[in-house]
Amino acid sequence: MLIAHAPTGMLMAAVLIKLKPQAVSWQRWYLMGAVMGVLPDLDMLWFYLVDHRQYHHHVYVPHWPIVWLSISVLALVWYGIKQSKAAACAVLLGLTGISHMVLDSVVGDIGWLKPWHDGLYAMFEVSNRYSAWQLNFIIHWSFAMELGLLLLAVWQWRRKRLQSITTMRA
Repeated sequence: MLIAHAPTGMLMAAVLIKLKPQAVSWQRWYLMGAVMGVLPDLDMLWFYLVDHRQYHHHVYVPHWPIVWLSISVLALVWYGIKQSKAAACAVLLGLTGISHMVLDSVVGDIGWLKPWHDGLYAMFEVSNRYSAWQLNFIIHWSFAMELGLLLLAVWQWRRKRLQSITTMRA
């Protein structure tokens, strides 16, 4: 996935907004979801700066689904015990991480059984037709899905913004 992680994180925040204590504005909550949606890709820094592109960045720990499933379970338990802003943020972090893994699994290899098995799994394969790897992904049908998620996130943001403007005027 190239562009869908941040919009999907924002959509996840929109779904989880009921967990959020009133101390955080919906704009900040949506922004946190968008940022958290791309956090697993911070391993790209290691990929380029340290590893010199020797291994695909999806084999690194931030792309292990067990990490995000564990964060989600622990955060949900924490939120169940203490419904605090920090616990709500932890739930959002875990679930945006899981959504990142699911999105990457569409056309990118993810190690769903790591650390117990090194196999990488993808639902579909992007054929390597063009020397610029990005072009292979942009021309693939899955990019339409990414654009759809982006449009849905923009629609959700505008809807929430109009709702809050109407509420302020009333």
